[in-house]
Amino acid sequence: MLTAFGIRHVGVKASKILARKYKTIDKLMNASYDELSYIEDIGPVMANSIREFFLQDQTIDLIKRLKEAGVNTKSLEEEVEDKKLEGKTFVLTGTLEKYTRTEASDIIEKLGGKTSGSVSKKTDYVLAGEDAGSKLSKAQSLGITILSEEDFERLINS
Repeated sequence: MLTAFGIRHVGVKASKILARKYKTIDKLMNASYDELSYIEDIGPVMANSIREFFLQDQTIDLIKRLKEAGVNTKSLEEEVEDKKLEGKTFVLTGTLEKYTRTEASDIIEKLGGKTSGSVSKKTDYVLAGEDAGSKLSKAQSLGITILSEEDFERLINS
């Protein structure tokens, strides 16, 4: 729902971060600029957009009408105790056999990790499927750990 609101500078990834942090639309609506700006991957520009969005009368009215219509404004994601991938950054490349990229990203995020679209020195793992290209080459040149799907399953199931 947060993504569907079309808040300037807030995409799918930021929406997931906000939903996990605040759990309800009311808590997010009442979050201060300072609180929002200190969230990792949100920052000051996004925080300002979020605050401006939720301060608008039309937004307040829309959310009121959504609640009255019975729309769930609470996060449906279950809190996972296992944060074995916390602080780890993954890049996915190539075609995976057992997972879509979205499924693999969701698993990583539920276990506390995060995904990135590009390989850098900050990348911890590259999950490489068939026909992995330049991201795999860059990861190899930087000495980043390359995971096959089997390696990935061992990591998430350990």
